[in-house]
This record gives sequence, C-alpha cells and structure tokens, in this order.
Amino acid sequence: MRTEKLDSFEVVGAAPRAAITDFRDLEVWKVARQLRAAIYGAARELPDFEKYGLASQLRRAATSVTANIAEGYGRYSYQENAQFCRQARGSLYELRDHLSTCLDEHYLSKDESAELDGLAQRVTQLINGYIRSTLALKAGAS
Repeated sequence: MRTEKLDSFEVVGAAPRAAITDFRDLEVWKVARQLRAAIYGAARELPDFEKYGLASQLRRAATSVTANIAEGYGRYSYQENAQFCRQARGSLYELRDHLSTCLDEHYLSKDESAELDGLAQRVTQLINGYIRSTLALKAGAS
C-alpha cells in the first residue's frame, strides 16, 4: 500500500487529488454530465408523440441534476450548497421514475433501462457523499 505525505497529513493508499476550483472539477458533476448525455440520447429514441411529453421530462430532470449541482457550488454557504444538492437528488428520483415509464411502455429494453438506472443510482451515491462532505466542512468551519 502506498503512503503519501500531503502538507502535514499522511494519507495511506490515496492518490493526490486535484484542487477543486470549479463545479466542473467535481466528480459528482462529471458523472451527472455523463448521465445527462445518456438520457438525451435515450430521449431522442422515443416515439415522436412523446417529444413534448416524456422525452421533455427526461431531458428536464437530467438537466436539473447538473444545474443544481453547479448552482449549489456557486452559492455562498455550505447549507445552500447542500440544499441544491438535495434538489438534484430529487431530480434523480424523478428521472428514475420516468425511466420506469419508458420501460413499462417498452420504449427502452430492460438492459437499457437497467444501465441508465444504475448510472442514476451512482450519481445519487456521489451526491449523498458530496452532501456529507459539504456538511462536514460546515461543521468544521463552525
């Protein structure tokens, strides 16, 4: 196992992390962006009569995830950042429900649905971790 010395802290088994200077540096935003691209691709494959219905809802929910992560990052307080991340998490659950509709209506195969849902669940895990980290920073700053 590798041991590294970073400033005055010793981190065992960890690679050095790049500094976070923008929301685009956040791993949660990067993975959410991948999800958004995949959802946009799936929405393009829906029947034409769903163009202004389900396809629009899928795109809006996916865009809401990345936008809320970005907006939270840009807010002044840790608490506001966490609240916007909670909004993003809510949009993920909305998105997962829309995916179940796509599966029920046979717009997506079981494999496609499972892949997209798995990616959405991964983003949820990352958001939960980001919220915990943000609130820990808040507690440390108090």
